[in-house]
Amino acid sequence: MKKKLWSWLLAAAMVLPILSTPSWAAGYTQTRYPIVLVHGLLGFDNIGPFGYWYGIPSALRDGGAKVYVAQVSATNSTEVRGEQLLTQVQQILAITGASKVNLIGHSHGGPTSRYVASVRPDLIASVTTVGGVNKGSKVADVITGALPPGSFGDTVFNSIVGAIGTLIDFLSGGSGMPQNGSAAIKAQTTATMAAFNAAHPEGVPPTACGEGAYQARGVSYFSWSGAKAYTNVLDVIDPALALTSLAFSGAKNDGLVASCSTHLGRVIRDDYAMNHMDEVNQTIGLVNIFETNPVTLFRQHANRLQGMGL
Repeated sequence: MKKKLWSWLLAAAMVLPILSTPSWAAGYTQTRYPIVLVHGLLGFDNIGPFGYWYGIPSALRDGGAKVYVAQVSATNSTEVRGEQLLTQVQQILAITGASKVNLIGHSHGGPTSRYVASVRPDLIASVTTVGGVNKGSKVADVITGALPPGSFGDTVFNSIVGAIGTLIDFLSGGSGMPQNGSAAIKAQTTATMAAFNAAHPEGVPPTACGEGAYQARGVSYFSWSGAKAYTNVLDVIDPALALTSLAFSGAKNDGLVASCSTHLGRVIRDDYAMNHMDEVNQTIGLVNIFETNPVTLFRQHANRLQGMGL
């Protein structure tokens, strides 16, 4: 009898870990529609073995999701990037036979994704912004204030940032996408985003720090973001983000975007102990070890979309 009891206990001990970690079960991230990841400013899909979405596409695919990584201009206006993304979405739909896609955009990839959903809602099941510049960034405001359009400084800045964007496009195997550094920064100012939101209001909160419509024109909207600029002493990017966070005068931010500015549709959370790059598991996974891993957040969200039939 005692031997049988121990056998049952041993079997239970083996099964419980499996039952308590459903996020790694087969099919956990298998959404109805393909997921398309959209990078932000100076972003890319892959440069050699190094991916902008470090470890995220493979983790989603391991759970059953069909995942595509968009490649739009590293530096340009929201509308230019949005038209590029729209073309890629149409190509993905043609390849997969799906009728819609789920867009997940980081940083400037948020408004870029929103543009596509606004002009072609029939092709989009959901838009999720991660650290999205949905109401602009004070960092962009500071840069444009210091470098007025048409000034010598603006010309030099545009040349440098545009050249970096061109290099990124080349290294990531791009097809010579147009780059415009000034347009990229201007697109993320609070003034430009206010005008953009007036033209594309879907999911935008009507209050300064509230939630927006969870669904608009058949598209579901979500957002999440971090609120801690310095998270890992080994990450070489963290000191720069700690510096840029000073532009927010103490308001909650991830180093580049104020938490309230990232809100769109259903706000999952805006206070993860992550900075702007942690949100996409950068740099190469050097994130806050005391916070939920960003890869886990993406897997959980894919499962959320699955549960909604998306």
